[in-house]
Amino acid sequence: MQEPLENRPAPLLPRLLGIALPMVVSQASDTIMMFTDRLFLSRLGEAYITAAMSGGLTAFMVSSFFVGTVGYTNAVVAQLFGAGRRQDCAQATVQGLILALICYPLILAVSPLARWLFILAGQSPLQVSLGYEYFRYIIFGSLFLVLRYALSGFFLGIGRTRVVMLANLAGMLANLPANYVLIYGKLGFPALGLKGAAIGTVLGSALSFLVLLAAYLAEPNRREFATHRSFRLRGETMRTLVRFGAPAGVEMLLNVAAFNLFVQFMYSYGTGVAAAVTIAFNWDIVAFIPMLGMSFATTSLVGQFVGARDFVQARRAAYLSLRVAWVYSGTMVVVFLAAAGTLVRTFASGFPGDAAEISRLATVLIRLASIYTLADSAQLVLAGALRGAGDTRWVMRVSVGLHWLFSGVAIVMIRFLRISPVAAWTAFIVFIVLLGISMFLRFRGNRWTEFRMIS
Repeated sequence: MQEPLENRPAPLLPRLLGIALPMVVSQASDTIMMFTDRLFLSRLGEAYITAAMSGGLTAFMVSSFFVGTVGYTNAVVAQLFGAGRRQDCAQATVQGLILALICYPLILAVSPLARWLFILAGQSPLQVSLGYEYFRYIIFGSLFLVLRYALSGFFLGIGRTRVVMLANLAGMLANLPANYVLIYGKLGFPALGLKGAAIGTVLGSALSFLVLLAAYLAEPNRREFATHRSFRLRGETMRTLVRFGAPAGVEMLLNVAAFNLFVQFMYSYGTGVAAAVTIAFNWDIVAFIPMLGMSFATTSLVGQFVGARDFVQARRAAYLSLRVAWVYSGTMVVVFLAAAGTLVRTFASGFPGDAAEISRLATVLIRLASIYTLADSAQLVLAGALRGAGDTRWVMRVSVGLHWLFSGVAIVMIRFLRISPVAAWTAFIVFIVLLGISMFLRFRGNRWTEFRMIS
């Protein structure tokens, strides 16, 4: 017997794409900013491009616990929205903003440890000096980053991701010309080089935050969610955010720290290898960061269905997200295999002197990256689905465990066994594939349906 039309599930693909595509575009704008910054800096020399990645990644590592915790506003708002509790959505968002303000002094307090990390990794004095210079400016602007995650979580949770897209695009449009002017010294400004790139990045982040704040306080949201009356501390909501968000924050901190250690020790091979690794990761972020947008969208959509206690639709949404993600990731696999040499020349052609050896190594690393690209998108999407359901502790334990197992093995291989950079990169590939398999197996089970985040 045919199922009555009114009982059939609503089409998921339009709903998913309505949330996901703006987020993919938002993350793509972040990709363009990082990519262009490093492209501009590559014209100054390989030491500058590696400093931007080393310092920028370390700055994100220092703030990552707070970014992960505050960013869980997305899942809390999504479940409240799915349960029909509109005004509670704004109150949850404000708890994220309060938490961000509390976190900022802590971020600044621990930031001096970054120089010690660069030295511990065995980097050259030039790499340490440049990396820390870039780090200092980026970490100063980290407040805007954490505040953005709280406000983005509101719009993600209610499924209105175009606002996030527009805010990120505004930041990108401010960042790109500012970096060009400040790095090279145009329009009467002095040539600030690495400092100019960092200042331009902070300016873009600040503008994105202001756009999000203006949208949050706009009349439609004041009317529907009472956002103008939400600015007060609410203990129960704050405890929910911290209880479920802290595991996500710990996961992000430890994962980014493990990955950062791997990158810093890869840089200990010397400036040439560091430049090749940076070029490979610069193209890897083209495949990786847009899929972060798909992960955020999956958290939102799954969270909405779980809040409404519709686990069938939640599962369908997660698998549909995975299929859409694989369309993009599969395209990047083809690009990495077919055009690796061309991709490398985009950066290496600007290096002073002979960059042939750097180009050869970077080409090999990019082609090898094609092996893990599909697994990487799988772990992002399915981990996002698990977080949307509240299964944050399992995700934290497995993800952190695999990250640090890999990091420990990689450090031993690089620092003590002195294996080749290609062998170390191969270990990285194995780790990503195992991470993707573990997230798939967890979601395939039903444990994630047992969590209760909201009453």
